[in-house]
Amino acid sequence: MSDGHSDLLSAAKADMPGGTQAALPLFDDPEPLVESKSGPSRPVERKGEPQAETPAPITDRSQPERPAKRATPPPASRTQVEIDPEPLEPLRALVPADFALPSSSPLDAAIRWAYKFGVPGSVLAAPLRKPARKRFLAMVETPLPGDRSAGVALRAGHFQVGGLKAPIGKLDFASPSKLTPPFARAVHGFTWMRDLSSSAPRGQCADTSGRIFRAWIKRNPAPGKGAAWDVELAGLRLLNWLVHTPVLLSGEGESLKDPLLDAIETTARWLDRNVTKNEDHLAQVTGWTAIVAAGLLMPDGRPRRLHGEAGLLKALGELVGDDGGVVSRSPSAQMQAIALLIDLRACYAAVKCDPPAAIEALLSLLIPALLSLRMGDKGLGSWQGSAATDEAAVDALVTASRVRARPMLESRQWGYQRIKARDGVLVMDAAPPPKPRHARQGSASTLAFEFSHRNQRLIVNCGGSELAGALVPARIEQGLRGSSAHSTLVLDDANSTAVLLNGQIGKGVEEVDFDRQIVQQGGRRATKLEAAHNGYVARYGLQHRRILLLSDDGGELRGEDVLEPSGKKGQRGKVGFAIRFHLGRGIEARLTDDGMGAHLALPDASYWQFRLAGVSGEAHCILEDSLWVDGHGRPHGVQQIVVEGMAARGGERFPWLLKKMG
Repeated sequence: MSDGHSDLLSAAKADMPGGTQAALPLFDDPEPLVESKSGPSRPVERKGEPQAETPAPITDRSQPERPAKRATPPPASRTQVEIDPEPLEPLRALVPADFALPSSSPLDAAIRWAYKFGVPGSVLAAPLRKPARKRFLAMVETPLPGDRSAGVALRAGHFQVGGLKAPIGKLDFASPSKLTPPFARAVHGFTWMRDLSSSAPRGQCADTSGRIFRAWIKRNPAPGKGAAWDVELAGLRLLNWLVHTPVLLSGEGESLKDPLLDAIETTARWLDRNVTKNEDHLAQVTGWTAIVAAGLLMPDGRPRRLHGEAGLLKALGELVGDDGGVVSRSPSAQMQAIALLIDLRACYAAVKCDPPAAIEALLSLLIPALLSLRMGDKGLGSWQGSAATDEAAVDALVTASRVRARPMLESRQWGYQRIKARDGVLVMDAAPPPKPRHARQGSASTLAFEFSHRNQRLIVNCGGSELAGALVPARIEQGLRGSSAHSTLVLDDANSTAVLLNGQIGKGVEEVDFDRQIVQQGGRRATKLEAAHNGYVARYGLQHRRILLLSDDGGELRGEDVLEPSGKKGQRGKVGFAIRFHLGRGIEARLTDDGMGAHLALPDASYWQFRLAGVSGEAHCILEDSLWVDGHGRPHGVQQIVVEGMAARGGERFPWLLKKMG
């Protein structure tokens, strides 16, 4: 294990308060015994413990070969979405009409054009009268709940962010400030308003919300620099002010009405001018959403609404791929996009106005893509810096969206492949990382996978880098995005794609070849995923190919990691490798006596075995410490199985088996 990765757990504890494509045999083929240097020998047997068979690589001729699909990074942008000739099931692909502006008159088009070029909205809305008095045209009722425990903590005088509590009185509300990113998002994005509104009746929240609002306005009287005037956080703040107004103005909070209205208008005007200056697509969507909401809920807002709708639909077209996944490939970004559209739809409902058709069209695509990352416990996997979001948060989002859909199994741009086999769920990252201009917490996770059985996660990724700065130490943020923090193969302790500062990524994986098949052998079925990436070709002349086979009963996962020379002739020498399998929380692991496998005791009292084939050259298994970040930002100490050794640069293969034994 690399020094950087081995420090993850200790750092968290210190900072926490308190050439040849090989296929695998399936079920009826005899398996050879593990071969040792001294001769053949049987796996060590323990009394009372069933033994898993030993995997071995063979060439599978039972199925005809199919051309591999090549996954490529999502496009940087597009003015319209092309019609997908093969619509996704169970819903459909995007079509250009989804992003068409609502039907409007030539007058609306002229108003939109004039507002874009700086004509005041009040002049365009009513040129023959004075500007309307500032007021709220309606109060919004959003179906999306917040985190009640975080709201209760606020009423007790503490911000609770990423599992860490901080007294309200000790936070720096100025911008710029030294707040870590998770706290800056909560403080300057006013995301805490949703949590507070879910914790108690509005009248009981007014004192807390008023205290925070006064402190923030005092330190930020006008637009400036720093996190408060980042497009995404300014958009979140404006949207939360508009959607959760009652939690601030209830009871004696009426005295804050005029300062709030002034702050809303100031922020909306600032976003009008600056929303396109942030190149991040989700940040732009957030800003445009807030602009549309302000146009709906404030007097003389029609020009702003028309301008905002045009910008929003264009930004959504650049944010969401044809299969419904956001271009950053981040589950948390996917959830934020869904939440924005839900809140915006509620704003339209508040003023009894129909939203553009794109709102419902996008939700109907975003939800199946998000559900494709659900594991057996109904929570989300850990991908592209996101933590393992729990079932309750996902259910609340899906319920509020009013979209009923099944998870998407296979995707092109979103890149995650899913297998559901009775009690087993497997998700594999079979696409390149996002382009650097799209990355938010870009991670070198290509060909990593997560696997669960029933409600127990067996194989996971560490995740949680986007929450670094709370309970997750900020100094290990880059480590959590590296290849070693994911359940995949790593060569020479190097990332398959360069991991840079501030969530950015560099050179590495540029393309992924992928194939999916249903395999029949001996009257039983399994689903086979096969993918290969070129992230190590430039440095080591080797391509990593991974084959995964999940049986239809979900109790047996066979895998093979293959290193293939990129040229006709492999290079001489050897290179160190490690295949990492990060284990789920609560799993107790013990190595077998021969060092070629591990016994796994799960919290649900089931028993599994991991076994490495004896044909894997110098490879052997060891156990190391790791960590896993839950959906609340809390890091938990777990273990990982590491298959390590020296691999020949001419190519090598490493078959393995994970099987439920009882």
